[in-house]
Amino acid sequence: MIVYVTAGLLGLLALSIPVGIVLFLLGFGIDTFFSPFPLVKGLGNLVWSTSNNATLIAIPFFVLLGEILVRSGIATRTYSALDRWVSWLPGGLVHANVATATMFSATSGSSVATAATVATVAMPQAEKLGYDPKLFSGAIAAGGTLGIMIPPSINLIVYGFLTQTSIPRLFLAGLVPGIALALGFMAITVLICMIRPSLGGTRRVFPLSEMLGALVQLLPIVLLFTVIIGTIYKGWATPTEAAAVGVAGAVVIAAFFGGVTAKMFTDAILGTVKITSMIMLVVIGASFLNFTLASAGLGRELEDFLGGLGLSPLGTIFVVVVIYIVLGFFIETLSLMVVTIPIIVPLVVAQGYDPIWFGILMIVLIEMALITPPVGLNLYVVQGARKSGKMSEVMLGTIPYVIAMLIMVALLIAFPSIALFLPAALGG
Repeated sequence: MIVYVTAGLLGLLALSIPVGIVLFLLGFGIDTFFSPFPLVKGLGNLVWSTSNNATLIAIPFFVLLGEILVRSGIATRTYSALDRWVSWLPGGLVHANVATATMFSATSGSSVATAATVATVAMPQAEKLGYDPKLFSGAIAAGGTLGIMIPPSINLIVYGFLTQTSIPRLFLAGLVPGIALALGFMAITVLICMIRPSLGGTRRVFPLSEMLGALVQLLPIVLLFTVIIGTIYKGWATPTEAAAVGVAGAVVIAAFFGGVTAKMFTDAILGTVKITSMIMLVVIGASFLNFTLASAGLGRELEDFLGGLGLSPLGTIFVVVVIYIVLGFFIETLSLMVVTIPIIVPLVVAQGYDPIWFGILMIVLIEMALITPPVGLNLYVVQGARKSGKMSEVMLGTIPYVIAMLIMVALLIAFPSIALFLPAALGG
């Protein structure tokens, strides 16, 4: 059955059928050919129980939060402020790309939205200041992936929902690896530009007074992040309630900078509806597929298969890492998560691994899928913002950052405390 399911998934995706529909079609197929029960009769109840969950209400709130900050012009101000603080490093404005992506990751929760935001703001600067298009665009695509690692992350919310794992603990666990990845991206940029200075454009040093003045543009975003995360870990609000507080804070910030208009609100709400609808279709479709897979015994098949290989726990993790890297070439990231989580996570936990730790490891692998062809979404987002040049330039530019992600995967496997020490220390 494993072979049929995999072939069916890849075949339907190759026909350009929307991912949510693909998941439903696979579920119907498994129900028809492999299940001894007519599972489709439970579809209505399954759809309702999946969508009628308070945890998932956080998703449209966090999407709306990011939409308000982007459409009110806060992104441009943030980028300009960070330019003044990091452009003295070898690589210049490339670091502003990564730093801005990091800050917006801490509010939007979406990698694609983060990449689109930074690309729209940054791309006009690349050619004007003489940056190598490959490195410049690659850094934006890679920086955008941080949106699903640094809390509040929509993907971590989905992981917590599907695995019944504490979302506050997942948020805590993602904080250090997310910041470490951002610093790793900047470090590898410095190394590249020290070896090839021509790739990094012009380094610029701003007066201290101008740098301090730019902090005014950064403080609201830092304060918003602190309020969202702080209310969760103080126990004052659930992630859903904190997301609602974040939306209110975003409106206040936008109003302070004069970005509140009727058109801004209309565009932000429409954008939120579109993104949330896409996410929920995938989540509901995956819930039905996972229900049929479990009923048809695929979990037992996989467990028997891995058990037959005689692998150690570490060997099992390496097999899982390879599976995610390979599937990441072909399957959209959220779909890859929701399809594999109910199958892979129980197997990994049975080997003695912490589900919080594995969630963070999975997110790094999912981040890698966002910038690896042929279906890496961030590649297309950045190329669309460039409006010129070849897609291959963006792909080549992400290679150093893929290497940084592979290093992070190795570090997480070797030192699980990178992800686990904050949840343990703070008791999230």
